[in-house]
Amino acid sequence: HCKFTVSKTVHPGGPFFFDSREQAAGSPLIECLFKLPGVVRVLVSGNVVTIGKQQNAAWDDLRSRIGEIIRAQLLTGVRVILEATQVSSSVQRSDDEIRRAVQELLDHETNPSIAAHGGKITIADVKNGNLYITMSGGCQGCASSQLTLRQGFELMVRKVAPEIGQVIDTTDHASGRRPFYARTPATGY
Repeated sequence: HCKFTVSKTVHPGGPFFFDSREQAAGSPLIECLFKLPGVVRVLVSGNVVTIGKQQNAAWDDLRSRIGEIIRAQLLTGVRVILEATQVSSSVQRSDDEIRRAVQELLDHETNPSIAAHGGKITIADVKNGNLYITMSGGCQGCASSQLTLRQGFELMVRKVAPEIGQVIDTTDHASGRRPFYARTPATGY
């Protein structure tokens, strides 16, 4: 994944998550990004566009082309996202359907990203429209875990499952042998 930050809001509202060309239909910026070989996911949130690529695609080939597409689209003044392409909050799905949608997000977007920091998020339960999760690995006991949860994962969940009431962290962040990062004398952190 690579984040592209621009000087103005890409699209108001959001975040907006796309994981297929079909879902991007009618959204000019997203359609153009999916035309690039190797692009498999796009997340637009505020002034940041996050791109997920196929493992065999090279960032060297994609980076400048993605930047050009984003700049060109913003210069047009045309809305970059057709919001009707997003999951409607009026759609009521069962807890099992919500679980499947969130698991798909975890498998393809969230966990591959936080695995780079040794972390993982797992669904503990989906009950009465609420999502219960556990954080493990590098996320358990990490001072940034709530930032990851509230400003990252939860925002993405709200796009694939807007009917979720609460996202509840059931992790015991104080358990484990060394759940918190220890300060080392040599580095000071």
